[in-house]
Amino acid sequence: MALAATPLRAHSVQELEQEFGSKEPYFQALDKDAPDFLLSDADGTLFRLADFAGKVVILHFVYTQCPDACPLHTEKLADVQARINQTQMKDRVHFVSITSDPENDTPEVLRDYGAIHGMDPANWAFLTIAPGQPLETTRDLAQDFGHKFAVAEDGTQTHGVVTHVIDKTGRWRGNFYGLEFDSVNMVLFVNALVNDYGKPHSASPRGLWDRAVDMFR
Repeated sequence: MALAATPLRAHSVQELEQEFGSKEPYFQALDKDAPDFLLSDADGTLFRLADFAGKVVILHFVYTQCPDACPLHTEKLADVQARINQTQMKDRVHFVSITSDPENDTPEVLRDYGAIHGMDPANWAFLTIAPGQPLETTRDLAQDFGHKFAVAEDGTQTHGVVTHVIDKTGRWRGNFYGLEFDSVNMVLFVNALVNDYGKPHSASPRGLWDRAVDMFR
């Protein structure tokens, strides 16, 4: 994994996005401002999106009483995090989980959730509503990100599974849908954003892809 610290500087995010069209069917490229937020962690520290400026943010919505998709989603991202944290990207990428069930996801629950599902607290935050905010604040935020958490009478929530990737300037650059995406592909995309690949290069994108996959696999 030491090789993963070496950026593939000559290639652009756009080249990787083109490759994702054939290599990663669960990826959607985007380029627009990410929805802003003001939320709290388990210790009461408030966070805005701007507080992560200079870092790539990997963000998703979950609720801890979810019986199936949410724990699997968190564990999938824990795998991505473990790969990233073995490289120099560790200090340049932050993982953000946001609860869609702030009424039941108390500070104690938030603190325990990451450890249970393998998240490293060094560059991970689990956020909930800030004092005085309505309970639906984070569910409304999920809708701003393009998907819905609908609460049933028994308290379960119907929802999709989407991972959002935000670049160092707060631009929303992509979504990974479901749980079947390749963790290495997400790491490749994050690596491109971390290293500011901005200029196209004439070399074969396939050569870039194969070399990068060998690095991060």
